[in-house]
Amino acid sequence: MKALSCIQSYTRRDLAILVPLLATVPAAAETEILPSKCYPFNELASKTNASNQMEVRDVFRGTAKTGCPLALHISTLPPGAMPHPAHHHVHEEMMLIKEGTLQATIEGHSTTLGPGSVIYINSNEEHGLKNVGNVPAQYFVIEIGRG
Repeated sequence: MKALSCIQSYTRRDLAILVPLLATVPAAAETEILPSKCYPFNELASKTNASNQMEVRDVFRGTAKTGCPLALHISTLPPGAMPHPAHHHVHEEMMLIKEGTLQATIEGHSTTLGPGSVIYINSNEEHGLKNVGNVPAQYFVIEIGRG
C-alpha cells in the first residue's frame, strides 16, 4: 500500500502533464551510446525462428554518439521463406544482401535483388521480403531511428 501512496498524491492535472513526458523517455537499451567495436560473426549468438527456420544474429542496439538510435542484426532466410508478413514501423530500415536472392516489396512494388544489393525503407512504408532463390539468403538489417 505504501508504494501506491506516492501515486495517490498526484492530481489528475499533474498526471496529465507527467504521463506524456514519460512517454518521450527512450528505453534504456536505446540510450546506451554504442562503443567503437568489432563484432566477429562467429562470436554472435544465433537464434532460429521455429516457424520459418530463419536464423537471426543480433549485433547491436543503442544510440550513435550523434544521438541517432541504431540497431543491426544479420538474418539468414531459407529458400521460399518470409521473415514475417508485410508490415510497417516508425524507424527507417536498410538491408544489405550478402548472398541469395530476395524479393523486396515496398508499398506494393516488388523487386528481385541479389548479392551486393541494398534495400532502403522509409518510415511507415509497408514492406516485406521473401527468399525467391534456391539457396539461403543472408542479409544485414540496419534499423535507423526510434520505433
